[in-house]
Amino acid sequence: MKSNNEPTLPSDYNEWRNKIESLIQTSKLNAAFHVNADMLQLYWNIGNDILLKQKEAGWGSQVIEQLAKDLSNRFPADKGYSERNLGYMKKFASIYPDFPFLQVPLANFKNKPISQVALAKLADTKGTITVPLTLISWYHHISLSSKVKDITDLAFYILETSRNGWSRDTMISQIKNGYMEAVGKTINNFKTTLPDFQSDLATYTFKDPYNFSFLGTVALQRELDIEKQLASRITEFLMEMGKGFAFVGRQYNIVIDGDDYYIDILMYHLHLHCYVVIELKAVEFMPEFVSKLNFYISAVDEYVKTPADNPTIGLLLCRNKSDKKAEFALRGITQPMGIAQYETEKLFHDVASALPKIEEIENSI
Repeated sequence: MKSNNEPTLPSDYNEWRNKIESLIQTSKLNAAFHVNADMLQLYWNIGNDILLKQKEAGWGSQVIEQLAKDLSNRFPADKGYSERNLGYMKKFASIYPDFPFLQVPLANFKNKPISQVALAKLADTKGTITVPLTLISWYHHISLSSKVKDITDLAFYILETSRNGWSRDTMISQIKNGYMEAVGKTINNFKTTLPDFQSDLATYTFKDPYNFSFLGTVALQRELDIEKQLASRITEFLMEMGKGFAFVGRQYNIVIDGDDYYIDILMYHLHLHCYVVIELKAVEFMPEFVSKLNFYISAVDEYVKTPADNPTIGLLLCRNKSDKKAEFALRGITQPMGIAQYETEKLFHDVASALPKIEEIENSI
């Protein structure tokens, strides 16, 4: 005799449940191969079946609750069949009805910060971008769909997560920090100083602003302090810079005509095949900073770059900047360079700006 709390299920529920169990068993046989693709396919099949039963047969939400119990009992070693995860499967199937791909018109990417050259290679003859959903894991998909709603934005983050090799936590952090609004926004002169393909790739290699909130809780007012912190947190620094950057050195020494000069940070980009000179300023952008960066780019091209390397690129990072002043400063500059801001925790800046300057202390004595 059924208890009052036991849900009333459709007459063909057991047959349908057996079908789901069969799907799971079939998938488990191939688990050693193409694990992620198989998991996504399985979860999409389950989610799609739930959608169909609820739409065509009018089954209610109690079916998911019961299915979660039955599958958990049938496959006790598996942790993926909770009621919550079955809900994610249903949502996954509803968002991506054309699994295993997400298809988006190329025109939708027109204003997205992504290489148009790279996109053109992905587009078919009808101008449609086909993004394989298996590029990222199930756990990426769960988090991504809760943070991003627009289909084109979903496609963008799937491609960028795969391209950059982001973990789920890093992907969430990049979304939270406004990655899509920052990448490709660096004020630069790449179009006039680099070949077309190199210019396109360089544009979407840099961003504005950079988020250095991982630096810690100390108010950082000097470039040397910031450099030291970045070097000590090299993993986070490289992750924020993006895929392809390799750290060469801090305070990199170059001797020119008998005099020593020290580059704040020297990096190499594996896809651009060039050195990247980073000049770091703890103050607002000033036009004269460009001249110094231009000097260092020339020095690296002369004394460090090999014939196999592409022309060195400069990146000037400041606390803040006027875009118009930055644009004016780059006019007539023949070396490729970009200008961007960096951000630390707001508290750091507030504390630093509130501290009295040395001159103020001396004058008050």
